[in-house]
Amino acid sequence: MKTLMGLDYGSKTVGVAVSDALMMTAQPLETVTRESENKLRKTLARIAELAKERQVDLFVLGRPLHMGGNAGERVAKCEAFRELLEKRTGIPVVWQDERLTTVEADEILAESGVPKQERKKYIDQVAASLILKEYMESHPAE
Repeated sequence: MKTLMGLDYGSKTVGVAVSDALMMTAQPLETVTRESENKLRKTLARIAELAKERQVDLFVLGRPLHMGGNAGERVAKCEAFRELLEKRTGIPVVWQDERLTTVEADEILAESGVPKQERKKYIDQVAASLILKEYMESHPAE
């Protein structure tokens, strides 16, 4: 059995989600908060720690393409993060289109009755679970 970890990389936070043992569901795990956009050491250390605890075989990183499908500044920052993460953990990282996952995550939290002011705590990890879920659905044999 493989364990996958979904990541929603942002300028202030990284949402983290993991697959279950049967690769049927993606569960929100935590939101790693960053002190500043250019400081990644603690963020990478926390993600590496979670990956080791969960025996992760593959990272699924959301690729923040523009709605038209073209890459912008966020994709370049994501690519740099991907390289550092692979180097730090030795675990491969694959891309998953993340367009509209944050909007969908907000809708899920709203429908679940989470007050608007509380959603910030959870939105990134829910978005990470959506990124992971989409990857698992499009790669069922992996």
